[in-house]
Amino acid sequence: MRFEAGTEVAAEAGRVWAVLVDVERWPEWTPSVRRAQRGEAGPLAVGATVRLAQPKLRPAVWRVTELAEGRSFSWVSGSPGVRTLGEHRVLPLPDGRSRVELALTQSGPLAGPVGWLYGDLMRRYLRMEADGLRRRCERD
Repeated sequence: MRFEAGTEVAAEAGRVWAVLVDVERWPEWTPSVRRAQRGEAGPLAVGATVRLAQPKLRPAVWRVTELAEGRSFSWVSGSPGVRTLGEHRVLPLPDGRSRVELALTQSGPLAGPVGWLYGDLMRRYLRMEADGLRRRCERD
């Protein structure tokens, strides 16, 4: 199961990236995250963990698996029968704008039933995150 959302942002990619990787502040700009707590100090890096609490979902620990500074990061979280990969991309566009692309991909024996039960919620949360990120970056 794969879910995606994207948006264009009237802000430079560096600004969008800085807001995106400051994960502990996500609750300030997206209602899809109640709390985000880093497991380690310092900049977001491969191996770093973040515990996310989201409405209607159990808290989950996400581990960064890939990071291309200024452009993208991916992280994974697991629960019984389902592995979820979250992807975050910031692409520079002409005249100082950016494009944000977010995706969740679920795999494992329970991915189908979980996607069927929670697919609408996941789509809604991705949309909230993309729109909230755009609003935060365009605000300043």
